[in-house]
Amino acid sequence: MNDEMVIFVLCLCVLFLLGIMLYQRIVFLTGTQKKLRAVHGKLREILDEDSDESLMIFTENKELMELAAQINRLLEKRRRTKADYRRYELASRRMLSNISHDMKTPMTVILGYLEIMQMDGAASPEMLAKTRQKAQSLMAMIEEFFTLAKLEAGDTDLELTRLDICEACRENILDFYEMLSEAKFQVEVDVPETAVYIQGNREALQRIITNLISNVLRYGSDGKYLGIFLRTDAETVCIDVVDKGQGIDKAFAQSVFDRLFTMEDSRSRKVQGNGLGLTIARNLAWQMGGEILLDSTPHERTTFTIKLKRAI
Repeated sequence: MNDEMVIFVLCLCVLFLLGIMLYQRIVFLTGTQKKLRAVHGKLREILDEDSDESLMIFTENKELMELAAQINRLLEKRRRTKADYRRYELASRRMLSNISHDMKTPMTVILGYLEIMQMDGAASPEMLAKTRQKAQSLMAMIEEFFTLAKLEAGDTDLELTRLDICEACRENILDFYEMLSEAKFQVEVDVPETAVYIQGNREALQRIITNLISNVLRYGSDGKYLGIFLRTDAETVCIDVVDKGQGIDKAFAQSVFDRLFTMEDSRSRKVQGNGLGLTIARNLAWQMGGEILLDSTPHERTTFTIKLKRAI
């Protein structure tokens, strides 16, 4: 076989290989186009029907697999957004219903007393005291709603300063001393004598602790126990507010910080609740760069932990 024949055969082999490669490329592109059309159609179906499906694609094409994975990430975010919106919508409807009920009750009492005073032409000290008490209760409720609205709208700027968190704990316990004594609570306090500093807002911190202690009186009163413990490390300060009451079932653990969530069966008459205390406390903690955590074993131990950044 001469050289020209060898070259001719080699050219034929090259052309044959090129033809095979071109055919494979065409098949690959055609298959990719079909899969892309399938992805496009399925995605349109999911969006048009507003379903919660994920995108399923079977292929060895790594790029298509990565594309499908990223699309499913977006679909998952969409599902979470829809769920959050539904939860927010239900909470808003419940809030309007509860606001109407909670405000109507004290207003009815106030108007009733005022009508009696008008008919009698005079008001007894006891009746005036009850009217004043109901009016103050109503104003406190309105203030809670406005506070939460401002916090959630981002209209509240807390001025953060270096403050002693131990002193704030002691002050709040003293504020509740009489009520805790009347209710025959066992109170256990472990707060260092020496100052421990955080970068926070005194009023916000006091309100958080007040709300958590009120929560113990409202829902943990059957345990007759309140514990306040302060823990520190190099970066954080934690205040544990502990009770041994009925606790919070795991099914409700994620809901206790929701607006207007209440456990009505254990509401105390002395410490009325409107379901906003824990929501406000959590928002205030966030404003100070911290958080509030919950750990509960019903009828054994329930702990709300205020976790804040330590200041030097």
